[in-house]
Amino acid sequence: MEKKYKFTNETKKYKGKTLHRIVALRDFSNVIAGEKGGWIEKESNLSHEGNCWVSDEAIVCDKALVYDNAIVTGNAIIEEYGSVSNRAAVSGNAKVTQHASVSDKARVYGDALIGGKAIVGGESVIVLYAIVDGNAYVNGSALVGDFAHITGMSYVIENAKIYNHAVIEDGYISGHTRISGKARVTGGVTIYGMAEISGSAVVKHKEDFIVFKNWWSSGRYFTWTRSNDKYKVGCFHGTGKELIEAAYNDSEEKGREYERIVNYVNSIKNNGK
Repeated sequence: MEKKYKFTNETKKYKGKTLHRIVALRDFSNVIAGEKGGWIEKESNLSHEGNCWVSDEAIVCDKALVYDNAIVTGNAIIEEYGSVSNRAAVSGNAKVTQHASVSDKARVYGDALIGGKAIVGGESVIVLYAIVDGNAYVNGSALVGDFAHITGMSYVIENAKIYNHAVIEDGYISGHTRISGKARVTGGVTIYGMAEISGSAVVKHKEDFIVFKNWWSSGRYFTWTRSNDKYKVGCFHGTGKELIEAAYNDSEEKGREYERIVNYVNSIKNNGK
């Protein structure tokens, strides 16, 4: 195996460990021989095979590993047993730590944290201050951003979007579901399709939300959540009364149809279901 990098004479300390700046010995991918890279503790942190690389001020140490064609840049930190593989990219101030792994074409950047035994794969994007930890699994083209937190035994897959301050704990989120605001999904509940859970909604059971389809005009989907008794319809988020008023202001037909939906939901609440 031909080595692709070596240690320079530059060193620095990180959590009591001595890190070494690396320099490329040969051309590969977008790296040119002689180009300085980031910081690693030992050669077992960065494979000499593939096009993987650590650049800028990024750090890889402990028993962490970067391999295949993965790229770690910026001020990112991969430590403990964290791993980055395939064509994954970790950049910015992002951190992958403990036994967490990032693979495939996943991207982790900003100040995001991947910890615990979490797995991030596919073409997922974890950005800003989002946290994925516990035994969480994020895959597909899922987006987790802002201050969102995915933890426990949660699954966030396909094209699901979790953002703002939303928390998913032991939830199964898939399809084109959107969870936002300060919403919380827990209790092993499954949410899929075109659901939109937002605001301060709390979903613990399957009966805590209903997804409807606007069959009379646009055909889009909208969601009612039990805990805050509100509807998410496009940019609108409010009570049933507010929804009816807004709909009638738009057209008689919309007002009539949304009123039917609100009355239906009220009948469910009144029956204790």
